[in-house]
Amino acid sequence: MAETWQFQIRITVMSELADALRANSPYEGRDLLEAVLREHDASLKCQFDAFADYVEEAERAGSERYPLYQWTKDTIDNPEKKAKYLKSFAVYVRGEEVYDRQTADSLYAQLSALAEQVLIESVNRFDTNPANNPQPPARN
Repeated sequence: MAETWQFQIRITVMSELADALRANSPYEGRDLLEAVLREHDASLKCQFDAFADYVEEAERAGSERYPLYQWTKDTIDNPEKKAKYLKSFAVYVRGEEVYDRQTADSLYAQLSALAEQVLIESVNRFDTNPANNPQPPARN
C-alpha cells in the first residue's frame, strides 16, 4: 500500500503586504487573496508568529519537552531570519496546517496565478514525507 502524504502551501509576500496581513489592515489586492482563501476555508499564519508562539509555549511549559525550542528561539532572535519569516505565511485549511494533495494543488495553482497582482514573491508546496523535510536535531 502506497503511503499518502499531506501537504502545506506557504507563500512569501512583499513586506508591505506582510505588514497588512499581520495587522489585519486593508491593502490593495488583498480581496483577491482572501477570495481564494475563502474558497478553500483557509487562512494564513505568519511563520514568524508561529515560531514566536512555539517559543512562548515552550517557555511556559518547559523547553526540555520541545525539541525545536533552541533552534526556533535562535531563529526569531536573528534579525536576518526574523525579516525572512515575517514575510512567510503558511496556509491553513479548515484550521489544519496540512491537508490533502487536491486541496494543496488547487491552492498552489490559484495563489501562483495571483502572485504578481497581490505582491506574492513565491508560492511553495511542502509535504509531510520525512525524507523531504529536515528532522529535529538529535538531543544530547
